[in-house]
Amino acid sequence: MRDSYFAETELILSPEGRIYHLDLLPEDIADTIILVGDPGRVSQITQQFEQVEFRRQHREFITHTGYFKKKHLTVISTGIGTDNMEIVCQELDALASIDLKTRLLRPQPRKLKLIRLGTCGGIQPEHDPGTLLVSAVALGLDGLSSFYQSTSCLDMECALDLKQQLQCPANWPTPYAVRADSMLLSKVQSWPQGITLTAPGFYAPQGRQLRLSLSHESFLNLLPAARHKGLSIVNFEMETSVLYFLGSALGHQPLSICVVVGNRYTKTFSKNVMSDTKHLIDLSLEMILGL
Repeated sequence: MRDSYFAETELILSPEGRIYHLDLLPEDIADTIILVGDPGRVSQITQQFEQVEFRRQHREFITHTGYFKKKHLTVISTGIGTDNMEIVCQELDALASIDLKTRLLRPQPRKLKLIRLGTCGGIQPEHDPGTLLVSAVALGLDGLSSFYQSTSCLDMECALDLKQQLQCPANWPTPYAVRADSMLLSKVQSWPQGITLTAPGFYAPQGRQLRLSLSHESFLNLLPAARHKGLSIVNFEMETSVLYFLGSALGHQPLSICVVVGNRYTKTFSKNVMSDTKHLIDLSLEMILGL
């Protein structure tokens, strides 16, 4: 990991000295950060706060920081996809680890808890819409890890095992697997958990077919039976692998919890997504209070 001066083209700041995409300063964020995909979900969470001391919006990135039952929290919308999640993770780490004025590493960087609350597609037949699922492991099909040298956090045994079971074509990105932070995971051991498959798209990468044919038509049918060391693949989504990879590689604590809004096996969809996400938020906020 680099420890030198960060040039203007590498660490990009706004004219006001804020980190470029999130438009934030280090003092704008708490050490515990809730990440949501949907910008509208930020206010859905912070309306339960006793106090919101900071609000900012730049592009799809909305940030609120305040207090929930005296717990200092930040909520940030990431938008959809692994590319957006990479921007968020890198810029949050910059806020925690780099002095934006000197462009040098801080002697004592902050360690962030990065907790994703999202929606997902369930894969196992028993996980009806409304079920909360914890990502014990993320399996990324997005290829992002190959652009970084940091590999110590990767579980290559898991990735190669599942690649074989899922019969991934040779021209697909090489899958990579990363585990959740063990301390945060221990706080939700009683919740259903398994392997989350992070896809680089919503349609074909998740086995959906509209006008164009799929390159691996049996992929979706192989998912329910795939297992690694007692863990099944339980859901599809589009952000967790990057959160786990960059969060772990940069020394932070990542965890992802999603609510099933559609079950791909039973082909059933939630009758009330807003109610299901509220259930996710309520239970997660109570868990976060204990961190």
